Amino acid sequence: MIILGLDPSLSCTGWGVIRAEGSRITHIANGQVPTDAKAPMARRLSHLQTALEAVIAEHKPDRAAAEEVFVNKNPQSTLKLAQARGVVLAACGAAGLEVSEHAARLVKKAVVGTGGADKAQVQAMLKVLLPGVKIAGADAADALAVAIASAHLSYTPQGR
Repeated sequence: MIILGLDPSLSCTGWGVIRAEGSRITHIANGQVPTDAKAPMARRLSHLQTALEAVIAEHKPDRAAAEEVFVNKNPQSTLKLAQARGVVLAACGAAGLEVSEHAARLVKKAVVGTGGADKAQVQAMLKVLLPGVKIAGADAADALAVAIASAHLSYTPQGR
């Protein structure tokens, strides 16, 4: 099963692709899609969509997983995040991918063991789970964590 993990953001969306075979996880690829903050919103969203369509076409995931939206104190930031998230979900939907959505605390708990883990702890655990992998940046790391959490949360050992 190939899983595409996504960490949606208007400024820089992270993505990570893993293969899950039972409880075994291997890295396939990861990256980030930054957008130009000075560009018009429609152009930024279009760029994000085109880049994600290319990732999906190249890696042919069986399904996707995205971090659930959270509400910022700034309503404008929340709206921009929601628009980027909508593009991410639409790109997956257009490719026929089922998308599971996971809260950030659940992702941290599945990867690190505690929902209160910070970014450094998540990144340290990724180095353990995916030894030797070069991670494109913090957003790609978050996306890989989402993919791994999704694999762990959907894995049921035989006989249970």
